[in-house]
Amino acid sequence: MRALWYLAAYLIPATAILGIYLGGWWLLATPIFLFALTPVMDQIIGTDDENLDAAGESSEKGNRTYDWVVRGWVPIQIAVLTAGLWLVGQGDAAPGEIVGMIFTIGMLGGIGINVAHELMHRKDKTDKALAEILMTSVSYTHFCVEHVHGHHKNVATLNDPATARLGESLYRFLPRSIFGGMRSYWEIEGRLAARKGYGRFDLRNRRLRYPLVWALVLATIALAFSPLAAVVFVAQSVVGFTLLEIINYLEHYGLQRKELRPGRYERVQPQHSWNSAHLLSRLYLFGLPRHSDHHYMASRPYPILRHHAEAPQLPAGYATMFLVAMVPPLWRSIMDHRVLALRGEQPPRRPLPAAEAQAQAA
Repeated sequence: MRALWYLAAYLIPATAILGIYLGGWWLLATPIFLFALTPVMDQIIGTDDENLDAAGESSEKGNRTYDWVVRGWVPIQIAVLTAGLWLVGQGDAAPGEIVGMIFTIGMLGGIGINVAHELMHRKDKTDKALAEILMTSVSYTHFCVEHVHGHHKNVATLNDPATARLGESLYRFLPRSIFGGMRSYWEIEGRLAARKGYGRFDLRNRRLRYPLVWALVLATIALAFSPLAAVVFVAQSVVGFTLLEIINYLEHYGLQRKELRPGRYERVQPQHSWNSAHLLSRLYLFGLPRHSDHHYMASRPYPILRHHAEAPQLPAGYATMFLVAMVPPLWRSIMDHRVLALRGEQPPRRPLPAAEAQAQAA
């Protein structure tokens, strides 16, 4: 029965299907569900810090239902994306509906990245292929390389573009993480391809395959539906991968690993990721909010990720913190003193107004 709890995540594609089918204002169903209703429900449902014992973990790890819960997301997301692009290609959608379509499909794709994230960490080639399909649908396939071989190695260091620095606003972080991640992927795959003997024009070289497949997908959409549908595909991709990068922002903000010697850092520990014990966030994102354990033990599958009480805890669920991150002064007022406390530092004292300073001096 525990595996079926994660079917709650399928409420998200259900809202997208409803919006695309009914059109008009219904295309706001997914944004409202994710960023108006979910923060409230997350707070009402509350937290869950229970961990399975060894026997429970062994039992759940062998439950194949968990595999099909995540794999089943792939055809649904691709079907919703295709239906939306087809409707745009028909030319019947009003401009406002096209904008709504972009955000609805893009948000669905952004949540789908969490499914891809689970699948890309697996050894099974079919799961890795499904991850690439999902990441291609949001024009961010390079994440399959950079996340596994770059982010997990460099997290909580200055070498990681996806780790936000203390005091860095979301809007400064986004371009650094997006373009830094692309550069990291290019360098990592170059080394991996050379090590495996893949030539520049070998399709096993992901520096060739990923851009080529994406270009073919875009051309197919333009020819099969319309050039406008291709533009919508790119636009919804931007929405999708921006959601991913905002989540990256809140997962490691201000956290640092100790540098033991130049270029050599301490092992990744639970305290190097922000954790969230909010149950609904965990179900919607397939265990991702137990992020401390994911980085501590990247091979652990989503149903048995553990809560670490000693890890830094986000004060609210992911949907709420997502909205907070979009307002930098509010974010810093909530998060900076928490980061400083973890470092054993005191926040800088605010200078007193001149009148107040004179009064104290007197």
